[in-house]
Amino acid sequence: MKTTPLPQGAQHIAGAAAPTGAVDADVIILAMDRAEETVAAIASARAQRGVAKHVWIADQGSRPEALARLAESVRDAPDATLVRLDRNHGVAGGRNRATALGAARVVFALDNDAEFAAPETLARAVAALDAEPDIAAVACRILVHATGEEDLSSWGYPLGLLPRAAGSFDAATFVGAGHALRRADFAAAGGYDDLLFFTWEEFDLALRLINMGRRIRYRGDIAVRHKVSPEARVGWTGTRWHHFVRNRLYVAMKHGAHPLALLPRFLAYQVKGARNGVLAQGLRAGPEALAMARRFRRQPGSEHLYGVTPHARDYLARTDAAHRGGLLRRLRGEVLGGLPALRPTPR
Repeated sequence: MKTTPLPQGAQHIAGAAAPTGAVDADVIILAMDRAEETVAAIASARAQRGVAKHVWIADQGSRPEALARLAESVRDAPDATLVRLDRNHGVAGGRNRATALGAARVVFALDNDAEFAAPETLARAVAALDAEPDIAAVACRILVHATGEEDLSSWGYPLGLLPRAAGSFDAATFVGAGHALRRADFAAAGGYDDLLFFTWEEFDLALRLINMGRRIRYRGDIAVRHKVSPEARVGWTGTRWHHFVRNRLYVAMKHGAHPLALLPRFLAYQVKGARNGVLAQGLRAGPEALAMARRFRRQPGSEHLYGVTPHARDYLARTDAAHRGGLLRRLRGEVLGGLPALRPTPR
Protein backbone atom coordinates (compact mmCIF):
# COMPACT_ATOMS: atom_id res chain seq x y z
CA MET A 1 0.00 0.00 0.00
CA LYS A 2 1.53 3.29 -1.13
CA THR A 3 1.49 6.10 1.44
CA THR A 4 -0.33 9.24 0.32
CA PRO A 5 1.86 12.38 0.19
CA LEU A 6 0.51 14.87 2.73
CA PRO A 7 0.30 18.65 2.37
CA GLN A 8 3.13 20.53 4.06
CA GLY A 9 2.62 20.58 7.81
CA ALA A 10 -0.16 17.97 7.74
CA GLN A 11 -0.17 14.91 9.98
CA HIS A 12 -1.73 11.48 9.50
CA ILE A 13 -3.91 10.81 12.55
CA ALA A 14 -5.86 7.59 11.98
CA GLY A 15 -7.22 5.22 9.37
CA ALA A 16 -5.50 3.85 6.30
CA ALA A 17 -2.31 5.46 5.07
CA ALA A 18 -3.75 5.19 1.55
CA PRO A 19 -6.48 3.30 -0.33
CA THR A 20 -5.89 -0.44 -0.55
CA GLY A 21 -6.70 -0.46 -4.26
CA ALA A 22 -7.95 1.65 -7.15
CA VAL A 23 -10.96 3.82 -6.33
CA ASP A 24 -13.47 5.64 -8.51
CA ALA A 25 -14.43 8.35 -6.02
CA ASP A 26 -12.76 10.24 -3.20
CA VAL A 27 -15.18 11.59 -0.61
CA ILE A 28 -13.71 14.62 1.17
CA ILE A 29 -15.00 15.94 4.49
CA LEU A 30 -13.59 18.97 6.31
CA ALA A 31 -13.67 18.85 10.09
CA MET A 32 -13.43 21.35 12.90
CA ASP A 33 -15.09 20.25 16.12
CA ARG A 34 -18.78 19.21 15.77
CA ALA A 35 -17.47 15.69 16.30
CA GLU A 36 -20.78 13.82 16.47
CA GLU A 37 -22.07 15.38 13.26
CA THR A 38 -18.76 14.70 11.52
CA VAL A 39 -18.69 11.08 12.69
CA ALA A 40 -22.18 10.62 11.23
CA ALA A 41 -21.04 12.15 7.93
CA ILE A 42 -18.06 9.79 7.84
CA ALA A 43 -20.24 6.76 8.56
CA SER A 44 -22.65 7.81 5.82
CA ALA A 45 -19.78 8.08 3.33
CA ARG A 46 -18.26 4.75 4.30
CA ALA A 47 -21.68 3.08 3.91
CA GLN A 48 -21.95 4.07 0.24
CA ARG A 49 -22.12 1.07 -2.05
CA GLY A 50 -21.95 0.27 -5.74
CA VAL A 51 -18.71 2.21 -6.30
CA ALA A 52 -15.10 1.91 -5.13
CA LYS A 53 -14.41 4.88 -2.86
CA HIS A 54 -12.13 6.26 -0.17
CA VAL A 55 -13.11 8.77 2.51
CA TRP A 56 -10.65 11.55 3.36
CA ILE A 57 -11.24 13.65 6.48
CA ALA A 58 -9.15 16.82 6.75
CA ASP A 59 -9.24 18.31 10.24
CA GLN A 60 -8.52 22.04 10.45
CA GLY A 61 -8.12 22.59 14.17
CA SER A 62 -10.56 20.55 16.24
CA ARG A 63 -10.14 20.51 20.01
CA PRO A 64 -8.22 17.46 21.30
CA GLU A 65 -11.34 15.66 22.52
CA ALA A 66 -13.12 16.16 19.20
CA LEU A 67 -10.09 15.02 17.23
CA ALA A 68 -9.87 11.90 19.40
CA ARG A 69 -13.51 11.12 18.65
CA LEU A 70 -12.87 11.45 14.91
CA ALA A 71 -9.80 9.26 15.15
CA GLU A 72 -11.73 6.55 16.99
CA SER A 73 -14.39 6.53 14.25
CA VAL A 74 -11.85 5.54 11.57
CA ARG A 75 -9.36 3.57 13.62
CA ASP A 76 -8.17 0.58 11.54
CA ALA A 77 -10.58 1.58 8.73
CA PRO A 78 -9.27 0.40 5.35
CA ASP A 79 -11.45 2.89 3.42
CA ALA A 80 -10.98 6.11 5.38
CA THR A 81 -8.12 8.41 6.40
CA LEU A 82 -8.05 11.20 8.97
CA VAL A 83 -5.43 13.90 8.40
CA ARG A 84 -4.85 17.01 10.48
CA LEU A 85 -3.86 20.09 8.49
CA ASP A 86 -1.39 22.60 9.89
CA ARG A 87 -4.07 25.29 10.36
CA ASN A 88 -7.54 26.40 9.35
CA HIS A 89 -7.40 27.03 5.59
CA GLY A 90 -11.12 27.75 5.33
CA VAL A 91 -13.49 25.98 3.01
CA ALA A 92 -11.67 26.81 -0.24
CA GLY A 93 -8.16 26.00 0.96
CA GLY A 94 -9.31 23.01 2.99
CA ARG A 95 -11.05 21.43 0.02
CA ASN A 96 -7.98 21.98 -2.16
CA ARG A 97 -5.80 20.14 0.34
CA ALA A 98 -8.31 17.38 0.99
CA THR A 99 -8.75 16.82 -2.75
CA ALA A 100 -4.99 16.56 -3.20
CA LEU A 101 -4.87 13.62 -0.76
CA GLY A 102 -6.55 11.29 -3.26
CA ALA A 103 -6.33 10.45 -6.94
CA ALA A 104 -9.78 9.13 -7.90
CA ARG A 105 -11.36 10.50 -11.07
CA VAL A 106 -14.34 11.86 -9.08
CA VAL A 107 -14.19 13.98 -5.93
CA PHE A 108 -17.34 14.21 -3.84
CA ALA A 109 -17.34 16.97 -1.21
CA LEU A 110 -19.68 16.37 1.71
CA ASP A 111 -20.22 18.92 4.47
CA ASN A 112 -19.49 17.59 7.94
CA ASP A 113 -23.09 18.33 8.96
CA ALA A 114 -24.57 16.40 6.03
CA GLU A 115 -25.14 12.77 5.09
CA PHE A 116 -25.84 10.91 1.87
CA ALA A 117 -29.59 10.52 1.34
CA ALA A 118 -29.29 6.91 0.14
CA PRO A 119 -26.62 4.18 0.03
CA GLU A 120 -26.32 4.54 -3.77
CA THR A 121 -26.05 8.35 -3.90
CA LEU A 122 -22.30 8.40 -4.51
CA ALA A 123 -22.55 5.73 -7.21
CA ARG A 124 -25.25 7.74 -8.98
CA ALA A 125 -23.10 10.87 -8.90
CA VAL A 126 -20.16 8.99 -10.42
CA ALA A 127 -22.42 7.47 -13.08
CA ALA A 128 -23.80 10.91 -13.94
CA LEU A 129 -20.31 12.25 -14.62
CA ASP A 130 -19.29 9.15 -16.55
CA ALA A 131 -22.40 9.36 -18.75
CA GLU A 132 -21.80 12.94 -19.96
CA PRO A 133 -18.14 13.90 -20.49
CA ASP A 134 -18.89 17.65 -20.73
CA ILE A 135 -20.27 17.77 -17.18
CA ALA A 136 -17.62 19.00 -14.74
CA ALA A 137 -19.76 19.05 -11.62
CA VAL A 138 -22.90 17.39 -10.30
CA ALA A 139 -24.84 19.64 -7.94
CA CYS A 140 -26.84 17.63 -5.42
CA ARG A 141 -30.27 18.35 -4.05
CA ILE A 142 -29.94 19.50 -0.44
CA LEU A 143 -32.65 18.31 1.95
CA VAL A 144 -33.27 19.09 5.60
CA HIS A 145 -31.97 16.08 7.49
CA ALA A 146 -34.79 15.97 10.03
CA THR A 147 -37.71 16.34 7.62
CA GLY A 148 -36.58 15.50 4.10
CA GLU A 149 -37.96 18.83 2.91
CA GLU A 150 -36.10 21.29 0.70
CA ASP A 151 -33.27 23.07 2.56
CA LEU A 152 -34.12 26.55 1.32
CA SER A 153 -31.10 28.04 3.09
CA SER A 154 -28.91 25.94 0.77
CA TRP A 155 -30.78 26.70 -2.46
CA GLY A 156 -28.08 28.36 -4.55
CA TYR A 157 -30.08 28.83 -7.75
CA PRO A 158 -32.69 31.29 -9.04
CA LEU A 159 -35.97 31.01 -7.12
CA GLY A 160 -37.68 30.50 -10.46
CA LEU A 161 -36.08 27.06 -10.59
CA LEU A 162 -37.25 25.99 -7.14
CA PRO A 163 -40.33 24.16 -8.50
CA ARG A 164 -37.85 21.95 -10.39
CA ALA A 165 -35.91 20.97 -7.26
CA ALA A 166 -36.75 17.30 -7.75
CA GLY A 167 -35.76 17.41 -11.42
CA SER A 168 -32.60 18.19 -13.33
CA PHE A 169 -31.21 21.27 -15.06
CA ASP A 170 -27.97 22.93 -16.10
CA ALA A 171 -26.83 25.50 -13.53
CA ALA A 172 -24.38 28.35 -13.15
CA THR A 173 -22.98 27.06 -9.85
CA PHE A 174 -23.27 24.28 -7.29
CA VAL A 175 -23.83 24.16 -3.55
CA GLY A 176 -20.99 23.15 -1.28
CA ALA A 177 -22.99 20.95 1.11
CA GLY A 178 -22.89 18.09 -1.40
CA HIS A 179 -21.41 18.02 -4.88
CA ALA A 180 -19.26 15.89 -7.15
CA LEU A 181 -16.43 17.18 -9.33
CA ARG A 182 -14.52 15.56 -12.17
CA ARG A 183 -10.95 15.64 -10.90
CA ALA A 184 -9.42 16.35 -14.32
CA ASP A 185 -11.64 19.42 -14.79
CA PHE A 186 -11.03 20.58 -11.22
CA ALA A 187 -7.28 20.45 -11.84
CA ALA A 188 -7.51 22.12 -15.26
CA ALA A 189 -9.53 24.97 -13.75
CA GLY A 190 -6.96 25.51 -11.01
CA GLY A 191 -9.05 24.33 -8.06
CA TYR A 192 -10.53 26.70 -5.51
CA ASP A 193 -9.13 30.15 -4.85
CA ASP A 194 -7.61 29.94 -1.35
CA LEU A 195 -8.06 33.68 -0.86
CA LEU A 196 -11.84 33.31 -0.73
CA PHE A 197 -11.59 31.29 2.51
CA PHE A 198 -15.37 30.84 2.57
CA THR A 199 -18.38 32.06 0.56
CA TRP A 200 -18.55 32.25 -3.25
CA GLU A 201 -15.76 29.68 -3.71
CA GLU A 202 -18.09 27.36 -5.62
CA PHE A 203 -19.33 30.15 -7.91
CA ASP A 204 -15.79 31.26 -8.72
CA LEU A 205 -14.76 27.72 -9.64
CA ALA A 206 -17.97 27.19 -11.61
CA LEU A 207 -17.26 30.26 -13.76
CA ARG A 208 -13.86 28.88 -14.70
CA LEU A 209 -15.34 25.47 -15.51
CA ILE A 210 -17.99 27.10 -17.71
CA ASN A 211 -15.31 29.12 -19.50
CA MET A 212 -13.65 25.77 -20.27
CA GLY A 213 -16.83 24.72 -22.09
CA ARG A 214 -18.02 22.46 -19.26
CA ARG A 215 -21.49 22.21 -17.75
CA ILE A 216 -22.72 22.17 -14.16
CA ARG A 217 -25.65 19.74 -13.83
CA TYR A 218 -28.11 19.94 -10.96
CA ARG A 219 -29.58 16.53 -10.17
CA GLY A 220 -32.60 16.43 -7.88
CA ASP A 221 -32.41 12.65 -7.75
CA ILE A 222 -28.92 12.77 -6.20
CA ALA A 223 -29.37 14.19 -2.72
CA VAL A 224 -27.74 14.77 0.64
CA ARG A 225 -29.53 15.45 3.91
CA HIS A 226 -28.25 18.52 5.71
CA LYS A 227 -28.51 19.14 9.45
CA VAL A 228 -29.71 22.71 9.45
CA SER A 229 -28.56 24.34 12.67
CA PRO A 230 -30.06 27.83 13.11
CA GLU A 231 -28.08 28.65 16.22
CA ALA A 232 -24.83 28.03 14.33
CA ARG A 233 -25.87 29.98 11.25
CA VAL A 234 -26.53 33.43 12.67
CA GLY A 235 -23.25 35.02 13.85
CA TRP A 236 -23.36 37.93 11.37
CA THR A 237 -21.81 40.32 13.89
CA GLY A 238 -18.39 38.77 13.19
CA THR A 239 -17.01 38.69 9.65
CA ARG A 240 -19.51 36.64 7.66
CA TRP A 241 -21.20 39.52 5.86
CA HIS A 242 -17.77 41.06 5.26
CA HIS A 243 -16.58 37.89 3.50
CA PHE A 244 -19.83 37.58 1.55
CA VAL A 245 -19.60 41.11 0.10
CA ARG A 246 -15.82 41.15 -0.35
CA ASN A 247 -15.66 37.81 -2.10
CA ARG A 248 -18.57 38.48 -4.45
CA LEU A 249 -17.00 41.74 -5.63
CA TYR A 250 -13.55 40.16 -5.91
CA VAL A 251 -14.86 37.23 -7.98
CA ALA A 252 -16.58 39.63 -10.37
CA MET A 253 -13.46 41.76 -10.81
CA LYS A 254 -11.10 38.82 -11.31
CA HIS A 255 -13.44 37.67 -14.08
CA GLY A 256 -13.27 41.01 -15.85
CA ALA A 257 -15.92 43.30 -14.31
CA HIS A 258 -14.91 46.95 -13.97
CA PRO A 259 -15.22 48.25 -10.40
CA LEU A 260 -17.57 51.05 -11.48
CA ALA A 261 -19.91 48.48 -13.03
CA LEU A 262 -20.18 46.85 -9.60
CA LEU A 263 -21.21 50.05 -7.83
CA PRO A 264 -24.99 49.29 -7.92
CA ARG A 265 -24.36 45.88 -6.37
CA PHE A 266 -22.02 47.35 -3.75
CA LEU A 267 -24.57 50.02 -2.78
CA ALA A 268 -27.34 47.43 -2.62
CA TYR A 269 -25.20 45.37 -0.26
CA GLN A 270 -24.67 48.42 1.96
CA VAL A 271 -28.40 49.06 2.20
CA LYS A 272 -28.95 45.41 3.13
CA GLY A 273 -26.10 45.54 5.64
CA ALA A 274 -27.55 48.67 7.24
CA ARG A 275 -30.99 47.04 7.49
CA ASN A 276 -29.41 44.07 9.30
CA GLY A 277 -27.02 45.96 11.58
CA VAL A 278 -23.77 44.98 9.84
CA LEU A 279 -23.08 48.07 7.72
CA ALA A 280 -19.46 48.38 8.87
CA GLN A 281 -18.66 44.88 7.58
CA GLY A 282 -19.93 45.70 4.10
CA LEU A 283 -18.17 49.05 3.92
CA ARG A 284 -14.81 47.46 4.75
CA ALA A 285 -15.41 44.80 2.12
CA GLY A 286 -15.23 47.17 -0.85
CA PRO A 287 -11.63 48.38 -0.45
CA GLU A 288 -10.46 44.88 0.44
CA ALA A 289 -12.07 43.45 -2.71
CA LEU A 290 -10.33 46.09 -4.81
CA ALA A 291 -6.98 45.30 -3.19
CA MET A 292 -7.45 41.56 -3.73
CA ALA A 293 -8.35 42.09 -7.39
CA ARG A 294 -5.29 44.29 -7.95
CA ARG A 295 -3.02 41.65 -6.44
CA PHE A 296 -4.59 38.86 -8.45
CA ARG A 297 -2.35 37.56 -11.24
CA ARG A 298 -3.48 34.99 -13.75
CA GLN A 299 -1.08 32.11 -14.14
CA PRO A 300 0.51 31.85 -17.61
CA GLY A 301 -1.72 29.72 -19.81
CA SER A 302 -4.81 30.26 -17.65
CA GLU A 303 -6.12 33.37 -19.41
CA HIS A 304 -8.97 31.38 -20.99
CA LEU A 305 -10.38 30.61 -17.54
CA TYR A 306 -11.29 34.19 -16.72
CA GLY A 307 -13.62 36.81 -18.12
CA VAL A 308 -16.84 35.73 -19.79
CA THR A 309 -16.42 33.99 -23.13
CA PRO A 310 -19.27 34.09 -25.71
CA HIS A 311 -20.03 30.48 -24.79
CA ALA A 312 -20.10 31.30 -21.08
CA ARG A 313 -22.25 34.39 -21.66
CA ASP A 314 -24.83 32.32 -23.50
CA TYR A 315 -24.66 29.54 -20.90
CA LEU A 316 -25.13 31.94 -17.97
CA ALA A 317 -28.00 33.71 -19.73
CA ARG A 318 -29.84 30.42 -20.29
CA THR A 319 -29.17 28.76 -16.97
CA ASP A 320 -29.25 31.68 -14.56
CA ALA A 321 -30.22 35.17 -15.77
CA ALA A 322 -33.32 33.91 -17.61
CA HIS A 323 -34.75 32.73 -14.31
CA ARG A 324 -33.93 35.80 -12.19
CA GLY A 325 -35.80 38.64 -13.88
CA GLY A 326 -34.44 42.07 -14.83
CA LEU A 327 -31.77 44.17 -13.12
CA LEU A 328 -34.24 46.17 -11.02
CA ARG A 329 -35.84 43.01 -9.71
CA ARG A 330 -32.48 41.54 -8.81
CA LEU A 331 -31.33 44.71 -7.06
CA ARG A 332 -34.61 44.85 -5.15
CA GLY A 333 -33.86 41.35 -3.91
CA GLU A 334 -30.35 42.43 -2.90
CA VAL A 335 -31.77 45.28 -0.80
CA LEU A 336 -34.92 43.77 0.68
CA GLY A 337 -33.81 40.19 1.13
CA GLY A 338 -32.49 38.98 4.45
CA LEU A 339 -28.89 38.07 5.04
CA PRO A 340 -27.89 34.79 3.39
CA ALA A 341 -27.75 31.73 5.64
CA LEU A 342 -24.16 30.58 5.85
CA ARG A 343 -22.75 27.48 7.46
CA PRO A 344 -20.15 27.93 10.17
CA THR A 345 -16.53 28.19 9.11
CA PRO A 346 -14.97 25.90 8.19
CA ARG A 347 -17.14 23.02 7.11
